[in-house]
Amino acid sequence: MTSIDIKAAATNLLRNGEGAGQGRDPLPRLLAQLVERAGDPATVERAVSRPWASALFQGRRHIIALSLTGHFVADISIDDSYPIAGGKWIELSALTIEDW
Repeated sequence: MTSIDIKAAATNLLRNGEGAGQGRDPLPRLLAQLVERAGDPATVERAVSRPWASALFQGRRHIIALSLTGHFVADISIDDSYPIAGGKWIELSALTIEDW
């Protein structure tokens, strides 16, 4: 299992294209991209990653607790996905509701 220090500076996280070898955990890149797209003041409260496998595929399962100040995530889903050169594009949508 892999976890990440939530207090680590974003500059310590991997960016697209860095360390993209087979078998490496994409969690640091995923977190950096989520935080960047969520905007300030988004905070990663907890993030873990563990190996996952089925009869045909292997990968990793990621669990991420993301705090958005003043909002909470009510729903999240994968809207679309398709293969791209060197990987896969996944489009997520999240419904956040103001916490009042």
